[in-house]
Order: sequence, then C-alpha cells, then structure tokens
Amino acid sequence: MEETRLLGLDLSVASPEVIELLLEDVSHPEVFDEILKSNAHRPEILRLLTGNPAVPERVREEAGKRLNLPARAPQPPRISEEARKHNLLQKIQKLSVGEKIAIALRGGQEIRSILLKDSNKEVVLTVLKNPKITDTEVELIAHSRNVPEEALRAIHKNREWMKNYHITLALVNNPKTPPGIGITLVTGLRLKDIAVLEKNRNVPEAIRSAAKRVLQARKVH
Repeated sequence: MEETRLLGLDLSVASPEVIELLLEDVSHPEVFDEILKSNAHRPEILRLLTGNPAVPERVREEAGKRLNLPARAPQPPRISEEARKHNLLQKIQKLSVGEKIAIALRGGQEIRSILLKDSNKEVVLTVLKNPKITDTEVELIAHSRNVPEEALRAIHKNREWMKNYHITLALVNNPKTPPGIGITLVTGLRLKDIAVLEKNRNVPEAIRSAAKRVLQARKVH
C-alpha cells in the first residue's frame, strides 16, 4: 500500500519482533489487514496473527486458513493489561534503533509513549511523525523536560499543532524551549498566562522579560 511505503516500514520484510509489537498496539485497525496481506507466505508471521488475542477474529481465521489450521481454532488466552504493558516495554527495549524508528511510525499510543522516553533523539523525533499522534500527546511532549530540544523545535514548526493554545502554552513554559522560540510565542498568550509566565523562574530570563514588556504594553492600552 502507498501509505506503508510513505511511512517507511515495509511490512513484508519487517522482523517478527517488530510485527509482534505492532499487533500488541497498532495505530489503526487496518494495520492488521496490512500485516496479513503483506505476509501471506511467511508462516512465522501468520502464526503470530493466529496466536494474538488482539488480532480481529476474521484476520486470525484467514491466517489460520493459510496455515491449514482447523476452522475453529481455539481463542488465544488473554493476559492482564498490566502484564501486557510490561511485555510491551521489555520487547521494545530489545529492538535496534532502526526497528524502534520503524514502529515509531506505525505503533499505537502505548508504543509511542514508551518510545518518547528513548535515549535516541531520532526515535523521539520519529514518534512526532506518526500520523495518528494526538494533540494531547503533543501537549505532553511540549511539557516534558526530558525530550530533546529538537523535539520541541519540531513541534514549533508544525502549524497545525501551534494552533492549539495548550501546546503553545506548554512550549513557552518549558525551560528546554530555546529562548528564540519562546519569545515569539509570548504575544499569543492570554493576559493571565503572561502574568504567570513573568514570575516563572524556571524559564530563561529573556522570556520573562518579554512577558513583562507585553504586560506593560497591554496596560498602556
């Protein structure tokens, strides 16, 4: 599919480890069908499809047919949500950087949440390119003091995200946001938020000074 190529992950050659992670937390239900279609002749992937309870029944059945399994294959056992999330984290930690980047583009919210804490900045930046990432997630990233500065710059460059007031406010109050970016955002803030920003000792002095100037200018008018 064109979308698969655009997102940089060829599901027909993706490793079983990557496929298994995507099955656990896909960005969109259509990914299950893409995996089946792209891996019709890879028994190891078909077995992953039949053995994962997160996979829709019709996809499991189709994969089972290709493996010549009984029509009424038993339902795969489900594990607790806590155990599933723990397994997800452990599996991701074992991936190479390239594999993490691949699932960063296709993974669901839980995968994205884990990868945003990765020490490799390219992995973090790739999460921001996931087409299913939400404004709420971006706002959390804009708040975070643990993400690389490049991630904050990438958020600032996205016009759609910067239309969201909460994202703008998070960026300007983040001590890691470059002053050159933070200063340009001050004038777009509400008066009460500018007043709070002026007293925020965590942000650079240049941003507090800009907030003070805007406050004084608005009082004059």
